[in-house]
Amino acid sequence: MKKLLKNYINTFDGLSKEVWWLSLITLINRAGTMVIPFLSLYLTEDLGFSLSNVGTIMTAFGLGSVIGSWLGGKLTDKIGYYKIMVFSLFVSGFMFIGIQYLKTIYSLAFGVFALMLVADMFRPAMFVALSAYSKPENKTRSVTLIRLAINLGFSAGPAIGGLIIVGMGYGGLFWIDGITCIVATLVLIKVLNPKKANIQDDVKTINPYSAYKDKPFIIFLFALFLFGFIFLQYFSTMPLYYREAHLLSEFDIGLLLGANGFFIFLLEMPLIKYLENTRFNKVSLILFGAFLTGLSFLILNFSSWSGILIFGMFLMTVGEMIAFPFANAFALQQAKKGNQGEYMALYSIAFSFAHIFGHKSGMELASGVGFDNTWYIMTLLGGFCMLLLYVLNQFMKGKQLVK
Repeated sequence: MKKLLKNYINTFDGLSKEVWWLSLITLINRAGTMVIPFLSLYLTEDLGFSLSNVGTIMTAFGLGSVIGSWLGGKLTDKIGYYKIMVFSLFVSGFMFIGIQYLKTIYSLAFGVFALMLVADMFRPAMFVALSAYSKPENKTRSVTLIRLAINLGFSAGPAIGGLIIVGMGYGGLFWIDGITCIVATLVLIKVLNPKKANIQDDVKTINPYSAYKDKPFIIFLFALFLFGFIFLQYFSTMPLYYREAHLLSEFDIGLLLGANGFFIFLLEMPLIKYLENTRFNKVSLILFGAFLTGLSFLILNFSSWSGILIFGMFLMTVGEMIAFPFANAFALQQAKKGNQGEYMALYSIAFSFAHIFGHKSGMELASGVGFDNTWYIMTLLGGFCMLLLYVLNQFMKGKQLVK
């Protein structure tokens, strides 16, 4: 047991202190993101919206995310990651608190759009900061550490959120999310001074290459969109499936979603450390993660036993653990050829487009053809994602042979 613990700790060796601070800031911020997995339940049960209306609001969520990611990338290349991170965290904190007072579909759609525009300016700025503070050989594990912070906060968040809903109602969730964003801003200002930071990988190029002309990166973005499309069902359509098809309570749903974050926190870093030392390249590993995630939907139709939900969540969790760190690392690798903000903005935008189309489509499909058929469609989309990743893998191998 002692040796196992020591080996686990050793997987974190070599990461810079700035990466650890970024992870702490992310942990504080994400500890309050319990609003997101309960948003669909809040809109249907507390406000009485239809599934179609919920899908519309979630589409506004995605549109704000797209524009915010694009704007964040542009401004990061112009004025630097630090100012964008501070502005995004601080302002979005107050906006999270205010969103609970919007009650109509139009005000909520606009409010969620504005909130995500500001909040998601943070993402490309954070990725650029992460790249700057990480040695090239540590980038995948640095990304993994950030994800561990996200999932540590996210594992506790839904479980606590279920209790808060029972005791205080949904309003308490918005207050906690807003306050944690503001606290994260104060920590960022206190501990991450860019003038004193130890920049470990300055990757600015004299003649930057446009991300829009990078063919492998464009293929990758389409695959990432499809992966995000099916993955996001676990945080919008899936909670409704848990409630309506398996009659789980909010607390049970929170525990199931929280288990996802807990297992990622416990297992992802050792898994990534192991996979980095295998013969498989980044794209092959992303492909395998997409396979497991697609399979997690398919098996839900095999049985009406509620225990199958745990197995499905486990498959998705392992798929996520493999796909996301190596997808982040691949994007950072490609970004070395151009303006990092532009590359990482497109990376974030691909996932934001998944928000735009994924939530709405999932809700409409569940309402129109039922949950079982929806899961078959998600499995098929996972297959298309794998096909694109296979094409990308062959393309990258061909480029290496030419060189």
